[in-house]
Amino acid sequence: MDPVRILRHLITGQSAIKRAFPPATLTVIEQAIAHSETLHGGEIVFAVEASLDLPLLLQNQIIRERAIDVFSLLRVWDTEHNNGVLIYLLMADHDVEIVADRGIHTKVDQTIWETACDTMKTTFRHGQFEQGVLAGIDLSTRVLQQFFPASTGKRKSELPDRPVVL
Repeated sequence: MDPVRILRHLITGQSAIKRAFPPATLTVIEQAIAHSETLHGGEIVFAVEASLDLPLLLQNQIIRERAIDVFSLLRVWDTEHNNGVLIYLLMADHDVEIVADRGIHTKVDQTIWETACDTMKTTFRHGQFEQGVLAGIDLSTRVLQQFFPASTGKRKSELPDRPVVL
């Protein structure tokens, strides 16, 4: 147990999300996801969480485990072609994780997602949350275009484009 991490989670509340992601920023992110999904056959979900609950902290849950839980909770896996991507930000840890469904995971080297996360973290450190998330969406878009090109005709979005605030 890391007492500094526990304290950071206890003092990081929803106000941190509201400061970093005001309504206008959430709308910009939603529009970026909607536009992205016109360029490929995949699905992108962005979720942000202020902090972990105390039981999860006491279990020393790491961000990757939490991101996988959120991936399941939001049913990002529930797409026809198993091509959902979750971009998950945990504010208290100043950390981000990308989880790709099995249809993508087998085709894309993990270092690509790690590079995207590093880019986002660098941008977040400068307080540029909107730009950081947009950079993650852009990279995800390019990956999905490569492996799940857009089909002709109008396609229905399988998952909501609106960012999820947990």
